[in-house]
Amino acid sequence: MNRSARTIPTWPDEERPREKLLALGPEALGPTELIAILIRTGTTGGRTALDVARSLWIVGGESWEGLTRLGAAEIGAVSGMGPAKAATIGAALEIGRRVGASPLGERSPVTGGRSVFEHFKARLQHLERERFYALLLDSRSRLLREELISEGSLTESLVHPREAFRTAVREGAASVVFVHNHPSGDPAPGASDVELTRRLFEAGKLLGIKVVDHVIIARSGFYSFFESAPDRGQLR
Repeated sequence: MNRSARTIPTWPDEERPREKLLALGPEALGPTELIAILIRTGTTGGRTALDVARSLWIVGGESWEGLTRLGAAEIGAVSGMGPAKAATIGAALEIGRRVGASPLGERSPVTGGRSVFEHFKARLQHLERERFYALLLDSRSRLLREELISEGSLTESLVHPREAFRTAVREGAASVVFVHNHPSGDPAPGASDVELTRRLFEAGKLLGIKVVDHVIIARSGFYSFFESAPDRGQLR
């Protein structure tokens, strides 16, 4: 009888995902074995937790990145999952995202594009819609708060300087960093990004609120306008 025809409790200890993890450590397990531990049980139709995990892994494009882009409904629709198991998988993926992030705390100094990227990457790298944020800073470049300015389509996020600076003016911010994501996966700015940044910079000068940076975040990394020498000259 082949292994797939048996339930996991009948497998040798060294083949069971949970026992294998306890004996050898999590690094010894493959992706579907790790997922199977979270799923815990198979189906009444004879599919093991590992069978269900393989199905979910395939639906996610056989990559962790692909899994993180699945919604709860998509995970729950995989045969053998259901809402409870989907919630467990979703929670585990969110924990992974948060562990991989380095969010800025209140009054934390914003030291450059890298710190902005680390703050937002878990939330923005894999989104399929653009979001545009403002980080409001005090006179010592410490974070006062963040503000979601707009959420756009797959290809653009329409931002007007009036909305972009409204909260910064109300709360007396000394400076601001603007942030948005590129669902395409490429952080390189397009002509519209350059023009928007120029408009925001000019509006900030009129309002007396310095635009410290505009950071674009994508799956392949980030782009900082004011850390990129060619653009610094254009925008200042």
